[in-house]
Amino acid sequence: MAHSEYGARRPGIVELAISDGALKRSLLTAFVVGTLLSAINQGDVILAGASPSLLKIALNFFVPYCVATYGAVSAKRAALRRMTDTGQAGHGP
Repeated sequence: MAHSEYGARRPGIVELAISDGALKRSLLTAFVVGTLLSAINQGDVILAGASPSLLKIALNFFVPYCVATYGAVSAKRAALRRMTDTGQAGHGP
């Protein structure tokens, strides 16, 4: 992530969550992990022909999305802090 992407300003959390491919990676993580969790947690219900809890299935996708997004935003904020602390802020290509 090039610091010049943001210039000298501090980007907001939403901007960090959707920039630099973070949104796509978080959605992919949510899809893969949510599918696995749904199979593990609701697989027996589905195979029995019953209706699984839609709330539980939604949470199986929502929680991994939140965790992946939090990790991406935290890493980006830490990288921006390091750049600022070392005096590299605003000195991008």
